[in-house]
Amino acid sequence: MAKNEFLSAITQLAAEKNLPKEVVFEAVEAALASAHKRDELATKDVVVKIDEATGGTRVFTRMTVVEEIEDEETQILLEEARKQNAQAQIGDGIDTEVLNAKDSGRVAAQTAKQVVLQRLREAEREVVFDEYEGRDGDIVSGEMVRMEGRNVIIDIGKAEALLPGSEQVRIEHYRSGQRMKFYILEVYKAAKGPQVVVSRTHKNLIRRLFEMEVPEIFKGVVEVKAVSREAGFRSKVAVWSTQEGVDPVGACVGLRGIRIQNIVNELNGERIDIILWDPEPGRFVAHALSPAQVVHVETDEETNTAMVVVPDRQLSLAIGKEGQNARLAAKLSGWRIDIKSQSAYEEVMDELPDPSDPLSTMAPTQPAAAEEAPTPEEQPEAVATEEPVVDEAVEEEVTTPVEEPVPAVAEKAAVASSEPKIRFAEEILVPDREEQQAPEGKGRSRSKGKAKGKRSPSQEGPPTKVKRPARERVVVLEDEDEYLDDA
Repeated sequence: MAKNEFLSAITQLAAEKNLPKEVVFEAVEAALASAHKRDELATKDVVVKIDEATGGTRVFTRMTVVEEIEDEETQILLEEARKQNAQAQIGDGIDTEVLNAKDSGRVAAQTAKQVVLQRLREAEREVVFDEYEGRDGDIVSGEMVRMEGRNVIIDIGKAEALLPGSEQVRIEHYRSGQRMKFYILEVYKAAKGPQVVVSRTHKNLIRRLFEMEVPEIFKGVVEVKAVSREAGFRSKVAVWSTQEGVDPVGACVGLRGIRIQNIVNELNGERIDIILWDPEPGRFVAHALSPAQVVHVETDEETNTAMVVVPDRQLSLAIGKEGQNARLAAKLSGWRIDIKSQSAYEEVMDELPDPSDPLSTMAPTQPAAAEEAPTPEEQPEAVATEEPVVDEAVEEEVTTPVEEPVPAVAEKAAVASSEPKIRFAEEILVPDREEQQAPEGKGRSRSKGKAKGKRSPSQEGPPTKVKRPARERVVVLEDEDEYLDDA
C-alpha cells in the first residue's frame, strides 16, 4: 500500500468511527508493534511510530531505566542510559531504532487487524462515556430497537440506552421503530462498555419537557418549584414567577393550551395540573388540592400536618379517585394532609369549649377543707347570765308555725284535679223532675235514652238496677263528647 493510500485509509477510518485522527494513529501503531513483536523482536519491547506527514513507519526497541537489572532484554542501568541521554531518570524509556525491520507476515498482519479493531472499539466506548457522563438528568430522544426480556434497547444516536422494566410506564406499549423522549437516569462503565440507563417514569422528565416547551422556564422567568407524579395517570407541577407581571400558570398553559397539550401528547395523555406555588404553607396546600375548593387550612409545624376543610359536596373531589389527588398534593407540598368536610369540622368545633366563655376556662373549685373543731382548751369560757337575750325578730320567726301541706296529700290532690271525671251515661241522661212533668211532646229528647227502671236522683228510694249486656254499656267523659264501648 502506498503511503498516500495508507494515510487516506486512516483518515477514512477516523471519519467512519467518528474518532479523532490521533486515536486512530495510536491504534495502528499498537497493531504494528504487536505484529513486529511476533517475529524477530519477540523478546523486546517494541514501539512503532508513524509519520503523519509522509505515512512512513519507524520501529524502535525500548529499554526501561532501572537501578538493578532483572531482565536484560527490556531493562538498562542508569549509568548506561545517561550515555545516550544525559537527562535520563529511573523509570524513563530509552528508545533504540531498528534499522532493518522486516515486513510482517500473514499471521502478524492478522494480529495487527485484531488489535486495530479492539483499540478502535475501546476508543469508541471512551468517547461515548465522555459524551454522556455529564448528562445525568438530561432528556434525549431515541428510537426503540429491540426487546430483551422486559428491557427495551433504545438507540439514542452514538450509543444504545437501556430502558429497564422498573422505569417503564405501566399503561404504555413499546414497539420497534417508535420514537420517544427519555430521561437519562444513570451512566456507568460496564464490561461491555459504557451503559446509559433511561427512564419514562421519573418526575423530572416532566420538568425537562416544560423547559423545552416553555421559553419562560428556560430563561428563568418562571421556575418549576415542585413536581409530583404518578406515571401514566396524573401529575401536579407547582410554578412560580420571578418577574412581576408574568402569570406563571398562563405561561405554562400557552395560547389555547398549545404548550401543555404538546407535553400531554408526549406523555400519551397523562393529565397534568399546573399549581401556583406560594411561600405560605397554608395557601400552597390549598392550591395543591386543586381543582377542589378549600374553605380553611390549619398547619402544625411540629407534626408537619395540615388539616384542610372543604365543602361537603367537594370532599370526594379533594380526595380524588382512590385518594390520588390527596396523595399528589401531599407529595407536592411535603405536608401530611388531613381532609375534613365542613359539616364534620363544625361538629368538632361545636363540641370544643368556647374560649370566650369564662365558665369554660374556669378551673374546677376544690372543696374547702373542713375546719378543725377547737379543742376544749381553745374554746372561750361561757359566761352565765340570768336571762338569755333573744332577738324579737328571731323569736317571732322561730315561734311562728309554718303550715306546709303533706307532700303525699298535695300530690294526690294535684293528680285528682288533673284527671278527667268519668260518669256513666245513665247518670247524664236521667231527666230532671221538671222534664218528667212536662206534657207530651216537650222535653222528650233528653229522656229518649233513659234506662228502663232507672230513677232520678231527686226521687226517693234507691234506684233499681237494670242488667245490661257488657257491650251495651257506655262510658262518657265530661271533657269529651264521645262514647266508648266496653269490649
